Amino acid sequence: MNKISEFQGEYRFLSNFYRSAVNINGYSFYTAEAAYQACKTDSNTNKRHLSSIICPVEAKRFGRNMKPIVSDWNQIKDSYMYSVVLNKFSQNVDIKNKLIATENAILEEGNAWNDTYWGICPPNSNIGRNRLGIILMEVRLVLS
Repeated sequence: MNKISEFQGEYRFLSNFYRSAVNINGYSFYTAEAAYQACKTDSNTNKRHLSSIICPVEAKRFGRNMKPIVSDWNQIKDSYMYSVVLNKFSQNVDIKNKLIATENAILEEGNAWNDTYWGICPPNSNIGRNRLGIILMEVRLVLS
């Protein structure tokens, strides 16, 4: 079976850091990363700020230090990630078609920054839960 082990190069569009508009919960974001970080809070001020951030690294940094975040975030974060990813690909036909074109490939968010929850670290090591890759494969199935 075919495997995409990193979201770089021609597969960069799979990354939450890829610039593609995502409209969710009444806000428009430049990246899925900013949209995901906005899901952590009920604060409209924080959501508005995140909707203005173009750089996904800056959005991630802001989200990590943001107060307040919803109290049960660790229990609900996967469902919010699914919603963000589904909206990203549903709202952007060009990358939706690219996602569908990955067909039955296993999608792994291989990374070097030690994220073993959303990805695999190091790439191709099978160390990690790869939740983002799994969510992408679920969204691909729904959109196919």
